[in-house]
Amino acid sequence: MTGTSWDILLLGGASGVGKSRVAAQLAAEAKGFMVEFDDVVSAVEAMTTAEHHPALHHFDDITDTAQLATEQVLDLQIATARALEPAVLGVVRNRLTVDVPAVIEGDYLTPAAAAAAIHEGRAAGRRVRAVFLHEGDVDQITANYASREPGSGEQRHRAQVSAEYSRWLGDQASLHILPVVACRPWDSLAARIGQVLGAEGTVRERELSELPGV
Repeated sequence: MTGTSWDILLLGGASGVGKSRVAAQLAAEAKGFMVEFDDVVSAVEAMTTAEHHPALHHFDDITDTAQLATEQVLDLQIATARALEPAVLGVVRNRLTVDVPAVIEGDYLTPAAAAAAIHEGRAAGRRVRAVFLHEGDVDQITANYASREPGSGEQRHRAQVSAEYSRWLGDQASLHILPVVACRPWDSLAARIGQVLGAEGTVRERELSELPGV
């Protein structure tokens, strides 16, 4: 369907590591769509309540996450991501009905959901692939936030959470035999993602097919 090694690409990673920028580049190169999963998260949160779906509303009553320990925020973020895994699969299933390539990017894409989506894609005869970006340098993520949101002041606590979440995603990706790509150097990120998907990604996908169903 495309000149790439994928029909649907799931691009996961923590906040502030550069996912949106490279996702837009990859989608443009494939002449396809970019889906920001954060938009789906906002829609799901708007349509649910803490009473009926508490796992999606951990942060509702927290006015300032910087007042919590990094580990506390990280645990809530992971719990939210896991609760959103069915929504990830819903988006992928919808894209499987469209004969146009798509890059789906977002903070809340978990490796478990990505692995399940790959299996569903294979059953449908489509090439669903996944890559997770990693940036563990708190100073770099803090600088990224400052560049992206100059009016928000220094967001070091948020960057610390992001760095820890990035490590968690990387560990989970390894468990599911999914590739993890370092964000830097920025200029070669898109090319390195393409190399992983075109070469190592083929090996990883074959190994994944030998695992029990996710």
